[in-house]
Amino acid sequence: MYATYIFPRLMDWVLRGERFQTERRLLLTPVHGVVLEIGFGTGLNLPHYPTTVTALHTVDPAPLLPDRVAVRVAQASFPVHIQHVSAERLPYDDASFDYAVSTFTLCTIPDPARALRDIRRVLKPDGHFLFLEHGRSDDPLIARWQDRLNPLQHGLACGCNLNRRIDRLVLDAGLRLEQLDRYCLPGVPRVGGEMYRGTARVNGQSSLHSSLDT
Repeated sequence: MYATYIFPRLMDWVLRGERFQTERRLLLTPVHGVVLEIGFGTGLNLPHYPTTVTALHTVDPAPLLPDRVAVRVAQASFPVHIQHVSAERLPYDDASFDYAVSTFTLCTIPDPARALRDIRRVLKPDGHFLFLEHGRSDDPLIARWQDRLNPLQHGLACGCNLNRRIDRLVLDAGLRLEQLDRYCLPGVPRVGGEMYRGTARVNGQSSLHSSLDT
C-alpha cells in the first residue's frame, strides 16, 4: 500500500516543486535526438525536454501513478515509449541513443554500477549521459550522518540511498566526465541535498570542468 499509493504521491509532490523543475530545465537544455531516460517515475522531466528530441524511450520497474503519467505523456511533443523493466539490463541494441538521462534515480537502483555500464553500451559512440542526483557529501561530518541515516532513508523512501558517490559510479562504468557541478540544494537538509549535476561521454579524453558551490 505504502510503496504503490502513498510514497509515489509524496515523491511526485516534492519533486515537482519549482526548485526541482529549475534543476531539470538546466540539465535537459542540450538534449536532442533519440533519448533514453532511466527511472522515468511519474514523468516529471517531460515538460523540460526541448523540441530537438525526436523520441524518448523510458524504463522504470514500477508503473507509478499511471493516470498522471498518461496525461503528461499525451502533452509531449515527441513519441514516448515506456517499458517497465530494470535499468540494470536495458532491452535495447548497442549504440541506440544520442543521450541518456538520469534524474534522482541512481540513488535507488539496486545495482547502479551495472546500470551505468549498460547505459554506456546503448549510447552511440558520440553519445552523452546527463545526470542530476543527490549523493554523498564531500564534508566528512555530513557524510557520517548520511551513513547513519541511510538505513532509515532506504526504508522510508523505497530503496533510496543518501550516501552514494555518484561521480565515482559514473567513472567506474567507463564513462568520461566532461562537466560536474557539486552544490547544496537550497531549502533541503544537507544529508539529502548534496547534489551532483553532470555530463559524461562514451568516447574521448576526459575534459572535466567542475564547480563546487557549498
